[in-house]
Amino acid sequence: MEYVYSALLLHKAGQKVNAKNMEAVLTAAGVEADKGRIKALLAALKDVDIDEALKSAAMPMAVAAAPAAGGTAKAAPAEEKKEEEAEEEEEVAGLGSLFG
Repeated sequence: MEYVYSALLLHKAGQKVNAKNMEAVLTAAGVEADKGRIKALLAALKDVDIDEALKSAAMPMAVAAAPAAGGTAKAAPAEEKKEEEAEEEEEVAGLGSLFG
C-alpha cells in the first residue's frame, strides 16, 4: 500500500509520479524501495487519470454512508463521546501505572 500512497502523495503535491520521485518518498518514509514494485505500479498507472479514479472511488462510499446516518444521527455522537471518554480514562490509568 505504501507504493500506492507514495503515488497519491506525489499526485496531490503536483509532482511527477515517476520512479525517482516515488523512491524518494518511500525512502523518506523509512521504506526500503523495491524498484520492481515501483516499475509495476507505474506501468499499471500509465493510462489512468488519477483524479477521475479518485472521484469514481469516492462516490460509492458517499452513497453507502448516507442511509446509515439517517435515523441515528442524534444518538451516535453521544455514544461516541462516552466511548472516547472511557478510552481516555483507560489511557490515563495506564500511564499512572508506568510512573507508579
